[in-house]
Amino acid sequence: MTQRLSWGDTIGLGLMTFAFFLGAGNIIFPPLEGQMAGTNVLSSMFGFLLTAVGLPLISIIAVASVGGGLPSMTTDLPKGTGTFAAILLFIIIGPAFATPRTGLVSYEMAIKPLFGTFSGDNQLTLGGITLDKTQAFVTTLFFIVTLIFSWSRGKLIDSIGKVLTPALFLLLICLAIGVVVAPQGELAAPIGDYQNSAFTKSFIGGYNTMDTFAALMFGMLLVDVLRGKGITEQKATYKYLVIAGLISAAGLAFVYISLFWLGATSATIAPNADNGGVILASYVKALFGQPGQFILSGVVLLACLTTSVGLVSACADYFSTLTPLRYRHWVVILSIICALVANVGLSQLIALSVPVLLALYPLAIALVVLTFIRHWLPNPKYAFRTVMFVALIFSLLDGMRSIPALEHIDWIKHLLDSQTKYMPLADQGMAWVLPTAIVIVLVFFIPASKKEISNLQ
Repeated sequence: MTQRLSWGDTIGLGLMTFAFFLGAGNIIFPPLEGQMAGTNVLSSMFGFLLTAVGLPLISIIAVASVGGGLPSMTTDLPKGTGTFAAILLFIIIGPAFATPRTGLVSYEMAIKPLFGTFSGDNQLTLGGITLDKTQAFVTTLFFIVTLIFSWSRGKLIDSIGKVLTPALFLLLICLAIGVVVAPQGELAAPIGDYQNSAFTKSFIGGYNTMDTFAALMFGMLLVDVLRGKGITEQKATYKYLVIAGLISAAGLAFVYISLFWLGATSATIAPNADNGGVILASYVKALFGQPGQFILSGVVLLACLTTSVGLVSACADYFSTLTPLRYRHWVVILSIICALVANVGLSQLIALSVPVLLALYPLAIALVVLTFIRHWLPNPKYAFRTVMFVALIFSLLDGMRSIPALEHIDWIKHLLDSQTKYMPLADQGMAWVLPTAIVIVLVFFIPASKKEISNLQ
């Protein structure tokens, strides 16, 4: 029997996929990339779209093709690799970076533009660390509310989120129209490395969305949604996930393109901004005045809260299956960690995440590519292990190069300088590309094992 979804259900699945990806955190990166790129905005935008839209799309398709997410994608790697990778990804999209970022985006885009900071001395020193009092207060309160909603696995906030994502998207549509009809400035000259390397800078900038990691984690959730609607055949599941991915990709591309153009024309109203939240808040106020800022603040604050609750709930649920601690224990632990991490500040948190993303994103890309070509590999086990090892070595070097403190260690500096000198794209954080591509070609010449030959016979 042919399994089919109605057009309404198909579009609904696509919008659900789009909602999974679109969070307030995603809208802070394109404006800054656009401002830095200036007149090179088109090449910069294309690089960003490849990693922030293209990679999540093909990751969902890869998950659909194997029908089992990370565990199925890592069967040819050493035992336990899938679990280790899942733990690592949950830490990254949970307490390390993505979840604390929701509290900081709330502060930068929703609270600070409306209320500013405490008057007088706004610095607080604890254990030698200087904190912003307003930021510390707002982020602590934010994660207390996150804890409260996550306590019941976010059931209430989930229903609210179904309203907030369309509201945020509607606001972005209005903003996109405003940017086209009444841009607030002219295209400025590119800044720094964006003068000559706008494409590669924004290609790496797209890592910050972390949506490829997210796609690997919740791709199976979409498979479960389809099963709940009676779609169980592999061919039909693959078909509808591709359609859902394309709908989601179209929505994300619209959002990112409009925000890139916003950033590219923002140099006069938000000069020298250190993050996209500042640019977006300034642009909204310039276009729509204070009422626009109130609307933006309300939607962003609530959208960040739904994202935060969803991430804390997902992480707590997963970690509770691996440890003796129960779900609610993990909710408390994760909320406290997120509140502490958030106090480094938005710009600093983004900077801290760069080395980690440079080291891990190439591995996700390599895994997705290998998943697509596995059927044609003579010896998948050795192919997967060889390619992933090479990608790991060079991506670690890329990550190390982005850590300023390592510049003061002579032997590491010599190693990185040597690689930069002889390895194409090393100075742009993409030294992994050429060696990984070469090894992917070479693994086609690894002979099949006796076990695989007997299976074919």
